[in-house]
Amino acid sequence: MAILARSFAAAILLLSTTTFGFAANKVIIILDASGSMWAQIDGKPKLEIARESLRTVLQSVPAADEIGFMAYGHREKGSCDDIQLIVPPQAGSASAISAAADSMKFLGKTPLTAAVKQAAEALRYTEDKATVVLITDGLETCGGDPCALGKELEASGVDFTADVVGFGLTADEGKQIACLADNTGGKYIQASDEKALQEALVETVAAPAPAPGPAPAPAPEPAKSEFNFMPTVVLAEGGDPVTDGNAWEIYKAKSDGTRGDNITTEYGDYKANLEPGDYIIVARDGEAKVEQKIKIEAGQVYKPLFTLNAGTLILHPRPSQGADVVSGAAVVIAYPGVGNPPTYYGDAKVVLPAGDEKVTVTIGQGVVTETIPLAAGRVIDKDIIVGVGHVLANAYYAAGGDKADGSGIGFKVLKAKKKIDGTRDEVTYAYGPDSKFDLPPDDYVLIATVDLAVVEQPFSVKVGEFQDLKVAMDAGVLAVTAPGTSKIEIFETKKDINGNRKSIGYAYDEKYQAAIAAGDYAVVSEKSDNSKKEGTVTVKAGERVELTVP
Repeated sequence: MAILARSFAAAILLLSTTTFGFAANKVIIILDASGSMWAQIDGKPKLEIARESLRTVLQSVPAADEIGFMAYGHREKGSCDDIQLIVPPQAGSASAISAAADSMKFLGKTPLTAAVKQAAEALRYTEDKATVVLITDGLETCGGDPCALGKELEASGVDFTADVVGFGLTADEGKQIACLADNTGGKYIQASDEKALQEALVETVAAPAPAPGPAPAPAPEPAKSEFNFMPTVVLAEGGDPVTDGNAWEIYKAKSDGTRGDNITTEYGDYKANLEPGDYIIVARDGEAKVEQKIKIEAGQVYKPLFTLNAGTLILHPRPSQGADVVSGAAVVIAYPGVGNPPTYYGDAKVVLPAGDEKVTVTIGQGVVTETIPLAAGRVIDKDIIVGVGHVLANAYYAAGGDKADGSGIGFKVLKAKKKIDGTRDEVTYAYGPDSKFDLPPDDYVLIATVDLAVVEQPFSVKVGEFQDLKVAMDAGVLAVTAPGTSKIEIFETKKDINGNRKSIGYAYDEKYQAAIAAGDYAVVSEKSDNSKKEGTVTVKAGERVELTVP
């Protein structure tokens, strides 16, 4: 066991110093993230050993090498399609790969043949030299033929090599996948013991790297340009320069090194002639920013590089699957280090510091929150489904009659389920005809009000469905004229047990008009000397009735 582990350690060292460093320009490491990686070696899960080994080996990779990271079985159980290129091949990817491995779940199957094929294609193996390093603790479980694939890649590739590490496999099991390496001119390395692996890595490539010192000042160049300051900003190490949508803030530096006066703020591809002196330069793109202190000396040209360590998030808020984007949807993104998260509306495209982005989208009364991991240099384009249904509410004086229109129209939405005290939770409200609501799926009660008429109507909401709620108020319009009076008041005609009538509404005027539920009413006019006169009226649904109280 120890001998095999030492072989694994030596092979990893060989891959890190030879395959990674010199034999290939681009490499993709494939990690088996199937559920079997939870098995233990000497009391420690294999997945933890793999994570630590990756972190250690990657520290010794030359900064210029372009290393990518792929995994399978890390998102779904029982899926043979769960293969993902998490970190594309790029220089300086060690921290991104380690972070991806540390946050990964281990739960799926082992489609190693398909993964190696996808990695080769991502490396454009038919056009360029390509190397894949596969670390697996299991055999193919998705029907692939690794031996046949090795022959195919060797035959069609420019210079393709697959190195395979059998982690915890038996000798017999190793023979079943060693052919993948053999058929491409690569190496099969069998590893079974953690201690020997750690000893070999510590002895050869895991010695602690010296702590990074302060970033060196940009190297000056002889002044041969009309500009002496030409900065470049990238989202991630090795990425393309950003020349659109970014901003440059130029500050004078105080004697204590802090920001002084703002000299200028420029955008896009920036070139300038700065007076000699000390400056603080802030590069921004979206919500990501980074700053450097620059000392400008006469006769020198400065071309500093600013790395934002950021990615791009493109979000499309939709009420339901397949529905159009809602332009008024509120998108709040809480990114690492922010105290007051920004809010966007509708489609949102924003550059953010790398890390876990907590996205909260609100459409009407529907709210959904999702955490999206974003690596530096990555672009994530994603639909956010809030899950609401749409309701259009209108009030009608009578079923099939005229639609109510005016200032006295209101709608209140309550939860249908009553609380223990018999009340209901209020959800939202709106005023006027054609009131619109976006609601999560549930049972509700709509309280419609038109002046003095009030009606409750229950309804239910399903995600993605549209409802046109036409509420029949069973009401008419009562118009009262009482010349010379100071107050008009409307009562129900029926008296309670104490002989009192319920007041429905009133106005301090000679005229009063309002929608009111169909029925019989008493109308009382009152003059300033407190003398009163009374009349009676019957209101019918969908009709107007006029009453004059002399």
